[in-house]
Amino acid sequence: MIDVTEQRWFGAKSRDVVSQEVLERIPLDGTDVELAILEVGFGEGTHDLYQLVLRGEQDAADDPDFVRGLMQLMAQETEVETPKGCAVFRALGDVQPVREVRPMGAEQSNTSLVLDERLVLKVYRRLGAGPNPELELLRFLTERGFEHIATLRGWYAHTGRLIDATLGIAQDFLPGATDGWDLALQDLREDPGRFVARARELGEITGRMHAVLASDNADPAFSPEDTSAEALGLLTATVDEEIEQVFLDLPEDGEAVAPLRGRGQEVRELLSQLTQVGSAGRVIRHHGDFHLGQVLLAQDRWVVLDFEGEPARTLVERRRKQSPLRDVAGMLRSFAYAATASELDHGTPAPEGWEEEVRTAYLDGYLEAVDPTLLPPGRQAVERLLAVFELEKAVYELRYELDNRPDWVKIPVAGIARLLELDDEGATLR
Repeated sequence: MIDVTEQRWFGAKSRDVVSQEVLERIPLDGTDVELAILEVGFGEGTHDLYQLVLRGEQDAADDPDFVRGLMQLMAQETEVETPKGCAVFRALGDVQPVREVRPMGAEQSNTSLVLDERLVLKVYRRLGAGPNPELELLRFLTERGFEHIATLRGWYAHTGRLIDATLGIAQDFLPGATDGWDLALQDLREDPGRFVARARELGEITGRMHAVLASDNADPAFSPEDTSAEALGLLTATVDEEIEQVFLDLPEDGEAVAPLRGRGQEVRELLSQLTQVGSAGRVIRHHGDFHLGQVLLAQDRWVVLDFEGEPARTLVERRRKQSPLRDVAGMLRSFAYAATASELDHGTPAPEGWEEEVRTAYLDGYLEAVDPTLLPPGRQAVERLLAVFELEKAVYELRYELDNRPDWVKIPVAGIARLLELDDEGATLR
């Protein structure tokens, strides 16, 4: 049997694995491969479930025969009864037979394959109970004709007493598209002002996406909900605790953290001031892990990808409705990273004021396109709540960079220091 701990997509390499057991095998007609659900047990008594694609004892997820058989099952909308449930295969529209299959690139937490240069098949490896948010959001946006996604074409899932879980999806492939992160760095080298215009358009697309995701009051999974005071209080408490711990762990020397050293209480007071926003708008389904690496520019249009949410969170957390400004904060922090990465990685510093110009353009485009009822009333209140989410992300980034990339610590430090410069009235965040 394949040793799952040796696979690049295995997500618990630091944990003590004590058992691996196949709980379900699902033969695929017309092929010599089968889907399998593997239980991986850990020393503390917990377990995770993973999807395997087996030919004998080898993983065969990238085998063309498997892919062709799988896509045919989707096209036929087949259901396969299993000892512990049912494997369900579904299509949106016409799914054509597949001829050529190639891996999309380096393995991440899933396996992605390009089919005939027109579709991408994503095989989810680690499985959680419930529908994958990527399937939910892509299906919702596809059915409502939102053009700025890679359209969903099909999916397959397991239902039954073992687990109800999404196993994989098929969506359009976008040949020749450029990753938003690479595009920002390219523009910084060649024509920094060009990205300012792109950022405004990206803001408009983000606002339109949020408006569509909030457009169906009849669907309980997507209908917007008012934010409770308890939810904002929980957020404040969680971020406050993280601030306290991060500042306790700050190095006692080093130029990078000097702007923040000894200012932990000041940051906590800033958080307390910012959360006095009155109405916090509404919560909706949102992207959940939004940054420049999750968007492509394809034939002069922005396309949003990877709606799974933050990989470290559970499916329940990733499906939870949140303020759409969380996505906005993620993108704004990504602009800050691009501005610094241009110098660190390519020796090309961003022009003075570039990040502020990009922020302004993105926010202007966003606020022009989004449904205003989703946000706090008035731009100042929007910017105050947005600052809460930016502070939350910057504090997380500070912890991550201190542990993993000391040369990048100055990016979250600058972000937190910038927020500290806000006056008591909540000066503009642009």
